[in-house]
Amino acid sequence: MQKIVVIGSPGAGKSTFARKLQGATGLPLYYLDMLWHRPDRTNVSEAEFDAALGAVLGTDRWIVDGNYLRTLERRLRACDTVFLFDIPAALCMEGAASRVGMPREDIPWVEEDFDEEFRRQIEEFPVKELPLVRAALSRCGAGKEIVEFSSRRQSDEYIDGILHNKK
Repeated sequence: MQKIVVIGSPGAGKSTFARKLQGATGLPLYYLDMLWHRPDRTNVSEAEFDAALGAVLGTDRWIVDGNYLRTLERRLRACDTVFLFDIPAALCMEGAASRVGMPREDIPWVEEDFDEEFRRQIEEFPVKELPLVRAALSRCGAGKEIVEFSSRRQSDEYIDGILHNKK
């Protein structure tokens, strides 16, 4: 487990898990939101994003946190391990709402409100995006370790297992 992709709905707990996984493994952590967004809430170009992502994927060890379906297959081909968060949308809503107004290391600004577009993205993730994620895993997941979490408790237990095995 040296090249890891963490994917799932916004608000599912991906970034929290990725931080804990980084702490447990010492692997470098990269947030796709930090590669894509500028602090002024604009985005870099697709070419800049792709170059930054390529630089990360070209290294020997990493955790990459984020969905960005346009580049998912590229990341899946490069990784050895995938963590997929399939958390109920209601819990994802709660997770996303709970972080409004709080500084985070995975996005270059503080979210000031829980906007309607973001809420809709979470509601629609299980129907619109998750099937595309699963299709990409079917195409590119052979030979990869794929771990799926249906609750945050499962992801916490996974980290606890890593920490326990290090003792």
